Amino acid sequence: MILETQKLVKSFGGLTAVYDVNLHIQEGELVSIIGPNGAGKTTLFNLLTGHISVDSGRVIFKGKDITKLPPHAISRMGIGRSFQRLNIFPRLSAFENVQVAVFSAQRKSRNVFARASKLARQETEAILKSVGLLDKKNIKGALLAHGDQKRLEMGIALAVEPSLLLLDEPTQGMSPRESGELTQLIQKLVGERGLTLIFVEHDMNVVFGISDSIKVLHQGKIIFEGKPDEVKKNEEVQRIYLGDEKGTWSSL
Repeated sequence: MILETQKLVKSFGGLTAVYDVNLHIQEGELVSIIGPNGAGKTTLFNLLTGHISVDSGRVIFKGKDITKLPPHAISRMGIGRSFQRLNIFPRLSAFENVQVAVFSAQRKSRNVFARASKLARQETEAILKSVGLLDKKNIKGALLAHGDQKRLEMGIALAVEPSLLLLDEPTQGMSPRESGELTQLIQKLVGERGLTLIFVEHDMNVVFGISDSIKVLHQGKIIFEGKPDEVKKNEEVQRIYLGDEKGTWSSL
């Protein structure tokens, strides 16, 4: 088991955002977390990566308790992450965005006598190639298309050479074509790099198309977990997503 949480709880004032969440993620799994807006999905990601503190419970990564570690320490242990809102340097080129992340991961920023443009070039270009941006390496982040900005953010997350990658709504704002292309990229990266992947996603075509298992979060609690077909057929999950109206998963 690569990741485990034990009775994880987080509240903000009188609102409990995550309550008694127990995760068991096996190495090599591709797991999605779904739920309505406000279900606690991003809060859960923030707890796993140390961006907010845990009220109670534990986070265990590769057998080690990482509950109280800061984000940079968790990242260096092998957990990469993308964010719901784009987290890139808009004025830097695609190459420089990834290069800075590689610097941080390898702690090369302290080498003040090295020429910055040559540092980590091979590693940076390999990452850009893996996410399909090598031919756009000199384009500034702000000038990239939205789908390419998402690819760039994924490249930044790969700079720490993670064994576990967390993606928060990776296809948000994308066209169906862009979503399909990014989904294929995610599957390719998981296979090539031997990644374990946890992602939050609202596009049910993506969720049901690539997930090994799905965990359904509602009002801070995991109410159901299982394989895609099991989730589709569960009446409580259908009620939360489809309500009393007739609808299909693909229309959401």
